[in-house]
Amino acid sequence: MFRSRVKRHPLRHLRELIWPSAGWRRAFLYLRYRVARLPGSPYSIAAGLAFGAAISFTPFIGLHLLLAVLLAWMLGVNVVASAIGTAIGNPWTFPLIWMWTYRLGAWILGMPTLDSARPVHLSLGEIMLDPVATLGPLLLPMTVGGLVTGIVVWWTVFWLVGYLLTSYRERRRKHLEKLLEARTVMQSDSNANHAAR
Repeated sequence: MFRSRVKRHPLRHLRELIWPSAGWRRAFLYLRYRVARLPGSPYSIAAGLAFGAAISFTPFIGLHLLLAVLLAWMLGVNVVASAIGTAIGNPWTFPLIWMWTYRLGAWILGMPTLDSARPVHLSLGEIMLDPVATLGPLLLPMTVGGLVTGIVVWWTVFWLVGYLLTSYRERRRKHLEKLLEARTVMQSDSNANHAAR
């Protein structure tokens, strides 16, 4: 219904993901209204969004959407909300997420961090020859840090979105009741005027 008549080039879609042409404010407002109007209970939508957001803190790039949808489906919460929740992990936030989860995981595991004094040079050949030895020192701390951060993010998103959705729907219900009451009053006045004639 809201699709453009001119088909977009795939590169245009990629550009829209990185920098929306309508602006960040409008993109955020659209996402907010889209989430608020999703079918389902506030619990289901909040849990779905929380799964998507929490999965975004794991280092499994390319599997975030699949894992979030699978978890949401298995637990019977809103699958669309879980897909939307993965938007927390994007090209703008991934560098911060990776740095945070790596440092947190290394601290939890008691591992030394790979700092700028010892730069890591990774090549595709080295990764293909021995992925465990090459990526292990990075992936293990990132996974541990991502899981710990993901738990905190899940609870935060779940309670915040649940509260906001419940209050939004309550306000919307009251607004619709007022509109219905006003319409009923107008209709009864109109009927009384017709009867008087």
